Amino acid sequence: MSNIELYNQSFIKSFRVNADQLDKLSYRSIPAWDSMGHMLLIAALEEAFNIIIDTNDIIDFGSYENGKKILNKYSISF
Repeated sequence: MSNIELYNQSFIKSFRVNADQLDKLSYRSIPAWDSMGHMLLIAALEEAFNIIIDTNDIIDFGSYENGKKILNKYSISF
């Protein structure tokens, strides 16, 4: 599975959304992306990419698009 597929699946499974909704997702834009959902997403991403995301990056991870930039710091390219 490619990095973008792993990334998308983490969002789809964490928030139970469709792939066509991903580009517009941001923190609190849907009920599932609350503080608990945020941590579930982070855990899913850490597992999918075998990384540990820094606390500051967890806080800054506020949207689908921004998340790709953050994961780029961990040598994950899309």
